[in-house]
Amino acid sequence: MEGLIKIDDLGKPRVVIVGGGFGGLELAKALAQAPVQVVLIDKQNYHTFQPLLYQVASAGIDEGDIVSPFRKILSRQENFYFRMAEVKAVDAVAQVVETSIGRVRYDYLVLATGATTNYFGDEQMAKNAIAIKSIDDAIELRNTVLSNFEQALQLGDIGEINSLLDFVIVGGGPTGVEIAGALSELRTHVLPKDYPELDFKQMDIHLVQSGPALLKGMSANASQKALEGLKEFGVQVWLEARVKSYDGYTVTLNTGQQLITRTLIWAAGVTGAPIAGLRSECLLPGNRYAVDECSRVRGYENVFAIGDIAAMHTAAHPEGHPMVAQPALQQGRLLGENLTRLLAGQPLQPFHYQDKGSMATIGRNHAVADVKLFGREYHLQGFLAWLAWGVVHVASLIGFRNRVMVLLQWTWSYLSYDKGRRYIIGKTKDLAQKVVADDDKAIV
Repeated sequence: MEGLIKIDDLGKPRVVIVGGGFGGLELAKALAQAPVQVVLIDKQNYHTFQPLLYQVASAGIDEGDIVSPFRKILSRQENFYFRMAEVKAVDAVAQVVETSIGRVRYDYLVLATGATTNYFGDEQMAKNAIAIKSIDDAIELRNTVLSNFEQALQLGDIGEINSLLDFVIVGGGPTGVEIAGALSELRTHVLPKDYPELDFKQMDIHLVQSGPALLKGMSANASQKALEGLKEFGVQVWLEARVKSYDGYTVTLNTGQQLITRTLIWAAGVTGAPIAGLRSECLLPGNRYAVDECSRVRGYENVFAIGDIAAMHTAAHPEGHPMVAQPALQQGRLLGENLTRLLAGQPLQPFHYQDKGSMATIGRNHAVADVKLFGREYHLQGFLAWLAWGVVHVASLIGFRNRVMVLLQWTWSYLSYDKGRRYIIGKTKDLAQKVVADDDKAIV
């Protein structure tokens, strides 16, 4: 077949996995002993542990400590092949995937493309806000935050200084709550030492949530404790408020309130990241593929979808499973088993989500957790929840080195009240470079 990427043909059924997130990587591992050839395609050559992106953004850990190369993770898996490419489209008739480096033939296709930031059609917001969905996003946010303080030292206008010191976070889910808490820690323990010339009493942190409570999907107890914790740390929380517009300087809420900031962090929602080529009827609102209980895409026998891109409607989850790591991991593991069953002519097993609970950290010694164990649910808060959050996240990292490095950095940070990754390497948000005219700068 013309234009195919050069990949050895093992004479076995080929499973092509698009996307190396939690679901795609778990599936590749699950197929290690299966009589198939596994081909993973991703536009990056590494897996990212996304729950800790906010730690990179807030200078808590190195970006290299939450990523791991696919080739290293699966180096001992003989049936595994990796190609770094961007997938453009699927031709389900010819059974090929069109990529930026050529075409890849498949016998079974698994879409694990995850989700992308959802700005709800607001092009101005997409241009001016900063999201936290990738390593590049996290580094850009860290650079922008630190650059803001460097620029503020050169200004004489109080209003312009405050626009650089103030931050607005949109979205009261785990990411929004955690980045708000992390910025509060920086304001209290770290930044005043680095920038003694600035008045950090003027640094305001705003968290805007459209609903009546934080941490939707967690218990009412967790939501309330998170709200109390953020207020204790000096975060201004705006409930039942929506951002109508943001021009790079002024945030306008639906209440009429206006907030001034050069840095708006968008954590308000995600949407699926589908690939062109499949029939339109299999794509649901929210850009998620409709799949059956065995993760098969509606209308296809050999195309599957798992993780955030998949909407599996069940009695327990009529709107699909939550777009977090655990459903993706569990779906990837089961699909690996089911593909082995399929090749052996055995019936497929339906997916049943085992909800292990949710947790979010608010700041030093403060977290909330809804933990489900042995059929019971436990609600943790404060130091115990904070400790549990740390243990779970360190244990979930890929690679012994990453676990050790993150644990060491967190331990040092806890003992010294310091976050040592305060360097500016790479790009910042362009808007921060256009703060004031020359005649507004301070005379030194």
